[in-house]
Amino acid sequence: VQLVESGGGLVQPGGSLRLSCAASGFTVKNYCVAWFRQAPGKERERVSAIRASDGDTEYLDSVKGRFTMSRDNAKKTVYLQMNSLKPEDTAVYYCNAVYAAYSYWGQGTQVIVSS
Repeated sequence: VQLVESGGGLVQPGGSLRLSCAASGFTVKNYCVAWFRQAPGKERERVSAIRASDGDTEYLDSVKGRFTMSRDNAKKTVYLQMNSLKPEDTAVYYCNAVYAAYSYWGQGTQVIVSS
């Protein structure tokens, strides 16, 4: 069972990145998947989530209108498209898949927004 994030990197303010979270060893389409982030010295916070049942999404207020979460069940991958990035978006981004008592985390991918 594994979740692997990718797509992080260094980007200038106003730029875009697309994060991917690839699942293996379990049926990710049955899981609620969320993206979290943790900046240095701060608590981990949930950025977005997508429901298994209907694909409905929800977002942290500070990223609404800039970030879009989606999933491709055939590829067993969940995405986070991040546009209009700000320095305060700098953090390690993690994906988390939850179903009943099961919860899986990826290792994280670093996003740095800086000029």
